[in-house]
Amino acid sequence: MAIHIFYIHGFNSSPQSAKAQVMGRFLAQHYPDYRYHVPELPFSPEGAVDILCRAIEPCLPETVYLLGSSMGGFYGTYAAERYGLPLAMINPAVNPDVLVQLFMGEQINDYTGERYTFTPEHVDIFRSLSPEITQPARYLLLTQTGDETLDYREGIERYRNSPQIVEQGGSHGFDNFEEHLPGIMEFFQTSSNQKNQSA
Repeated sequence: MAIHIFYIHGFNSSPQSAKAQVMGRFLAQHYPDYRYHVPELPFSPEGAVDILCRAIEPCLPETVYLLGSSMGGFYGTYAAERYGLPLAMINPAVNPDVLVQLFMGEQINDYTGERYTFTPEHVDIFRSLSPEITQPARYLLLTQTGDETLDYREGIERYRNSPQIVEQGGSHGFDNFEEHLPGIMEFFQTSSNQKNQSA
């Protein structure tokens, strides 16, 4: 049975992001049998969750792990709750309904060239996509206090009952990300063992 890992990129990012590439190289070297997926998500929240869910669902008879960065942590939480999957998050966005209000009007994705416009309607959609955390042990939070984009304390509070790695300093991009990949993989494997034991 195959094992699938989904990297869920953040806002104004793409499958070409640095962390997505680092994760891909790590898996190719250490877990060559794993199937690595990095879906390209649009700016719109409803479009992003639709593409993400359509990518995940064909893999669900097999083992699926989720790794989300920034806004990808928010979308990953939605998918983790919907499908009962383990999720590791890197400096996740917790309240995108608030964050998006800073980006009203026309924007451009520097990776893809996509132009888009955020409206007040998107604020409501983000609010509707924020689920209750039902199984905190299924989540791993990695956050750095030097995040210049998001308030790291929001992630600590949102996932307060979940395993957490909180590092002093750092940045929103999460410095030394590659050093944490073995621990992330251990978390995924432990989550699978716990799921099998409870089945």
